[in-house]
Amino acid sequence: MQQTPDTHDVQHVTEYDAVIVGGGMVGAAAAIGLGQLGLNVAVIEAREPQAYDPEQPLDVRVSAISVASEQLLSRLGAMETLLTMRHAPYDGLETWEMDGCLTSFTAEQVGQTHLGYFFENRLIQLCLWQQIHLMDNVDLLCPHKVSQFKRQSAQQRIKVTLDDGSQLSTRLLIGADGANSQVRQWSGIGVTGWDYAQSAMLINIHTQTEQQSVTWQQFTPAGPRSLLPLPGHHASLVWYDDANRIKQLSQLNKLQLAEQIKLHFPSRLETDFSVESSGSFSLTRRHAQQYYQDNLVILGDAAHTINPLAGQGVNIGFKDVDVLVAQVANAIGSGETWWQVSVLKRYQQARYYDNQLMMTAMDAFYASFSNDLLPLKLLRNGALKLANIDSPIKRKVLKYALGLN
Repeated sequence: MQQTPDTHDVQHVTEYDAVIVGGGMVGAAAAIGLGQLGLNVAVIEAREPQAYDPEQPLDVRVSAISVASEQLLSRLGAMETLLTMRHAPYDGLETWEMDGCLTSFTAEQVGQTHLGYFFENRLIQLCLWQQIHLMDNVDLLCPHKVSQFKRQSAQQRIKVTLDDGSQLSTRLLIGADGANSQVRQWSGIGVTGWDYAQSAMLINIHTQTEQQSVTWQQFTPAGPRSLLPLPGHHASLVWYDDANRIKQLSQLNKLQLAEQIKLHFPSRLETDFSVESSGSFSLTRRHAQQYYQDNLVILGDAAHTINPLAGQGVNIGFKDVDVLVAQVANAIGSGETWWQVSVLKRYQQARYYDNQLMMTAMDAFYASFSNDLLPLKLLRNGALKLANIDSPIKRKVLKYALGLN
């Protein structure tokens, strides 16, 4: 990278086309996508993902990767390696209430061989990092944190100072640094949202059943109970409930937790299982009031956090990446200044209302099923029965959820 002296500092500043704060799944994907366009990119990340060993215990943080996200990961060169690591494809999704009114979706209904894959988040990040290491024009700056941002108005750039005092200058600063985004807060971009007063517990279990191919969830007035397939004799359970209830469950040992699961999960779950690990997090909704400023853009959880009910969080983050890279590519191809506001505005226009629609749909779905009011119960039972009819509307909804719209 070219070294140029800063006008106010003796120390040299390393110039980049784009600097990405956050090297998780979304930030790493953005780095590869922009790097494939020939841009010089730096990624700042505090922690390197742990190396892969097939014998190590499964992580509790897993994601359902949609067909659209799979296609993006393939274009970024990560999917082939990812499929050599632990994963579980799934071809069915079932949802029902406690009274047994069931809706099922299958890959066959939309002409696919599968609806997606379940991967540990760390493995997705790891494969993306492996791809970055093969690229001469993308630098991974890890372990590092940002100590200061500063606008260089005359140069229309942003200067980034790291915790070791080194300085970078960039045409485009990208915040992919999560729900508490340092980039978003520094830029003054506000957020709207609320806490759901609920939490979710992720529980990895060892099962007698072989690897499953259907993910399911039962709705209860206290919140859903879900199963996510994992490779081999494993599965991930997700227990949504009142925050105090989840806190109470988190204090139990593995045997006690297993007994609570047997009492409160549907009979669909086999009883011969053991708890291997668990973790919990609170449910919040956050949506940035805008996704860009001069020389700055945010994406993924820095721009929006969604109810994890349908596993869409990382998938809409990958959609952000796909659209941002496409808009930059179009600008370069047409001779525009690719980092100018008009290009970033097109990214926001393509993503903002789509993200808002998905967030609102998940909120409405969650709220309507997480109570026991009789009129609402009758209405949603009717909706579930209607949704279970194989129709063009059902296929359209499923394609939208898979990112194939």
